[in-house]
Amino acid sequence: MVTVGIDALEIHTGKLALDLGETFAPAQGEDPDKYRKGLGLYASSFPDAHEDIVTMGANAAYRLLKRKGLEPADIGRIDVATESAFDNSKPVSTYIAGCLEQVFDSNFHHANKGERKFACIAGTQSLDDAYNWIRAGRNRGRSALVIATDTALYARGDAGEATQGAGAVAMLISEDPSLLELSPEQGFGSADETDFLKPNQQFPSVDGKRSVQVYLARMREALSDFESVSGSMHPDDFAYVPFHTPFPGMVRKAALLGYRHIIRETPIEAELASEIGRQPRPEAFDDESTYLDAVREYTDELKTTDRYQQWYEATIEPTLSISRSVGNWYTGSVHIARASALKHARETDRQLTGKRLLVASYGSGAQAEIHAETVQSGWQEEIESLTIDEQLDMRHDISFEEYERIHDVHNHDLSASDVDSFTEPADEFIFDGWGEMGERQYTYVE
Repeated sequence: MVTVGIDALEIHTGKLALDLGETFAPAQGEDPDKYRKGLGLYASSFPDAHEDIVTMGANAAYRLLKRKGLEPADIGRIDVATESAFDNSKPVSTYIAGCLEQVFDSNFHHANKGERKFACIAGTQSLDDAYNWIRAGRNRGRSALVIATDTALYARGDAGEATQGAGAVAMLISEDPSLLELSPEQGFGSADETDFLKPNQQFPSVDGKRSVQVYLARMREALSDFESVSGSMHPDDFAYVPFHTPFPGMVRKAALLGYRHIIRETPIEAELASEIGRQPRPEAFDDESTYLDAVREYTDELKTTDRYQQWYEATIEPTLSISRSVGNWYTGSVHIARASALKHARETDRQLTGKRLLVASYGSGAQAEIHAETVQSGWQEEIESLTIDEQLDMRHDISFEEYERIHDVHNHDLSASDVDSFTEPADEFIFDGWGEMGERQYTYVE
């Protein structure tokens, strides 16, 4: 059976940075720790005035193709996942292909192009599409280019404003991948929910408390469904567990519930019994309310154990490093969590070849997907090629007044085209104005 997975990846972050503790918190009259410790975020990334989801996606994709020595003929499909699209008909993938054709001598006319939408899980769904396309033998030896690109922008004063972020992740999906092999087994949890939605509007309508509950419920369903096809699991089965990370505080909740689920009926539960007792079983209680109270008490105590904290520090915490500095990238969120984990392993000389990741994706509305990925022998060389640290260091730090201006630039309901870029474009695609039919136009600046 042919192996299929992620052969290479690239990341492009918005070129502006808003410090949440030093800049955003004082302007809101808030304690910086509300963001740094509560949400677990230090800064948000924003696109400059000449950037948008097309330029970020195209820049990530071009860097990837150039580094791998690939031509358009090597790519059989281009799938873009986004929930920040600006056209209800023409997919972002066509714009990105048009950008790339400016810098290659050939074109992508042969490539299948599409756009995926299911909130933040669409990036993983695009991976699934590419995987199935190759496994079905329809790729004719070509690879797929999957791009997750978003500008997560909230209305001014919205509770989600501090979680904003912008960037793109480009992934090359191929046979015999150098980085990660995707498992054929998947687990899903899906339900019709209205926790987060954008009914013909740019900014989301969010029921924050409900959204957290739905996220956790769908993740729990997906984990149970994954176990039904993969067999029982142990916390030590996976080197890292990258979660969809709207903000790290959400992952703290999901990781704890996932750990509680996985240790049930295992020696770990038995070992912890002398310290915090066994997990409550519903049959031991007269009513559901009392049972759920007992589960919450057990979960709170589990969080304080050395066993859990050591697992969290080794398996979850390393997945959050990039997210803490860039905010929520919607469809790219879980993919920068994966990159963070692999980057941590390389920096700490951890041997990962043959080890597995458990990847937990989520999209509001709502659906979760869980699958496993096996690290391949070329992972270190691939991760070493990432330039995310350099990009983060080169971002322009904006004041709160500058943040207000750039927020207006990317608000589709406003006309703020007179705002100059804060950074000087170089070796990148830029937004270059409007065409006769109202289409966005792009140019490559050397």
